[in-house]
Amino acid sequence: MSIGLIGKKLGMTQVYTEDGNAIAVTVIEVAKNQVIQVKTVENDGYSAVQLGFNDKKESRVTKPMLGHFKKNSASAKYVLREFRTAEGEEIPATGTELGAEKFEVGAYVDVIGTTKGRGFTGAMKRWNFSGQPASHGHMMHRRTGSIGCRLTPGRVWKNQKMPGHYGSERATTQNLKVIQSRPEDGVILVSGAVAGFNGAYVIVRHSVKQKKAKAAK
Repeated sequence: MSIGLIGKKLGMTQVYTEDGNAIAVTVIEVAKNQVIQVKTVENDGYSAVQLGFNDKKESRVTKPMLGHFKKNSASAKYVLREFRTAEGEEIPATGTELGAEKFEVGAYVDVIGTTKGRGFTGAMKRWNFSGQPASHGHMMHRRTGSIGCRLTPGRVWKNQKMPGHYGSERATTQNLKVIQSRPEDGVILVSGAVAGFNGAYVIVRHSVKQKKAKAAK
């Protein structure tokens, strides 16, 4: 798998095409991704590249982690992520900085993030239930309704859709097109929305399903 980048979701806006059509885009900051460590089959049992993103004060890093950063000629970072590398793939040296130039305009990417946490919610919001009748005299407008039965085995089945914690889950938005790539600003603009709040960390990687579709053709 090709090396991706760690980014920060800055928010959404819109851009106009040459035809005058407006496209909703998400702005993702990807500047100064630094190669922290290169893992090899001989030393680690698998081939991967560890990237770091968002500079951090050395005073706020534990001594073992600070030693890890300095050993690989890198500055302290808030976020570390690994990307598996394929056999024969060109691997950058430790300390190398990667940015928006890695993704060309027109390329398709997958963006992995964490959805917004919404706390404890009812079944209608959590599972998109249509709800009970809202007419006069009815007493179960937004309640779940029956969850069991009196027949054998006469119990509530597992995985029943009920109220509970909603959000704060890992989510991958696939096949988003790179509308603009701005290395000078350190950002890329991808079509559509991605999971997470403004300021949340995300992972941007080359699309997996687009590659399979092209291979099938």
